[in-house]
Order: sequence, then structure tokens, then C-alpha cells
Amino acid sequence: MERLDDLLNNDLKIIQSKDIFAFSMDAVLLAHFATIPKKGKIIDLCTGTGVIPLLMSTKTKTEIYGVEIQEKLVDMANRSVQINHLEGQIRIHHGDLKEAPRYFGKETFDLVTVNPPYMPINGQDHNINEHFAIARHEITTNLKAVINTSAQLLKTGGRLAMVHRPSRLGDIITTLREEKLEPKRIRFVHPSLQKEANMVLVEATKFGGKELHILPPLIVYAEDGKYEKEIQQIYFGDGK
Repeated sequence: MERLDDLLNNDLKIIQSKDIFAFSMDAVLLAHFATIPKKGKIIDLCTGTGVIPLLMSTKTKTEIYGVEIQEKLVDMANRSVQINHLEGQIRIHHGDLKEAPRYFGKETFDLVTVNPPYMPINGQDHNINEHFAIARHEITTNLKAVINTSAQLLKTGGRLAMVHRPSRLGDIITTLREEKLEPKRIRFVHPSLQKEANMVLVEATKFGGKELHILPPLIVYAEDGKYEKEIQQIYFGDGK
């Protein structure tokens, strides 16, 4: 069953469904982490219900495109765009991300964002819900395809911002460099100060110089179980 939720600390709304797909913290952190241009074009691959384009629309007036392979999620994303009266800025495209360079053109975008499926197919049973399975497992795409497509879509000097699992970081950096995308910023996200990172945020520049910055870790929960100050700021803004 669908529901209409408030989207963080702004006036936006988003259509969600626990039976199909609901956005999570990784999407929110990616939208906050990405260096969002004031001019040019942005594209969000694996856009799901469009949460990242919606969040980025609060920081820029530039054109934002989303690409999603699941038709139901595209429908939900488009209706969220309409509810928020953002049809003039955000456009959601139904299709396989590998076809995006042909559809949108190569070297077209200043920023690519992507929250891709994290888990490779390893022969074990994955989530029986098709929508969750496609979102979480490399069924319709994989890391190499995501990075290759991003490289094709980006202009020289354009940026790719990605959220993924730290266990894949070696593969991520290797594949980025194979596609002439140079890692520039990395930030690890930890559930708490005592726990190892369970997310990594990576930003790379097309044909960028070899200078990598490891940012301070982002801690989600304090010892009292409440959000740390920076997470509160991201979700709720000042004074909340």
C-alpha cells in the first residue's frame, strides 16, 4: 500500500510503499555528499522512487534526470515529481542504465549520482520480493556497468558520486581508474563510534588529477542511541 511521506526537513513529499520500495539513509547521505553544480545537467542512475533527484532539487535549479529500470518505481517517482510541481526540473526515464549514453548522449552531464545494487549474485537465494531484489542485488546491472556508463555520460571534469559498501571499495577504485575516473573524496559512514563502517561515499572526477582526500568519518548514532549532530542536521536542519 502506498503512502505519501514528508521528505526530511523541507516542503517536499514522496510516494513510498513498504511492499515495493522505500528510500533509506544511504540515498539521503549521497544527496548530501555529492558536489551539486549550480549550472549544467545532473543524472541519477538507479533512481528508484526519485528521492535523490528530489533532494538535489532543493540545492540547485539545474536540470535533473533519473533513470530506473523498474516500471513501477518510475511511476511512483513521476507522481512524486508531479506532486511537488517539479516537472520543469526533474525528468524520470524508464530504462536500462546501460542505454543512457545512447538515449541522453555521451559527455552530457556535469554530475552523475548513483546508489547502485550493492550485493553481487553469489548463488545464494536473494530477497524473494522482486523490487527489493533488483534494488539490492546485481541482477540487472553491476558495479562495472554502473561505472562504465557514468564515465560515458560525464563531461571532462564532471563528477561521479556513489554510495556503496566498504567491502567493495577495492573494486570501486580499480574500476573507476580503468574508466579514467579519478577518486577525489572518500567518506566512511559508521553506525556508531565503536562499529566498523557499513557505507562508503565516493566522489570521482573524469580525467581528474591523482589527489585523494579521506574525509572525517560520519557517525550515525551517539552512545545514547540518538542521531549524532551531523546526521540530525542532514535530516532535520537547524534547531531540531
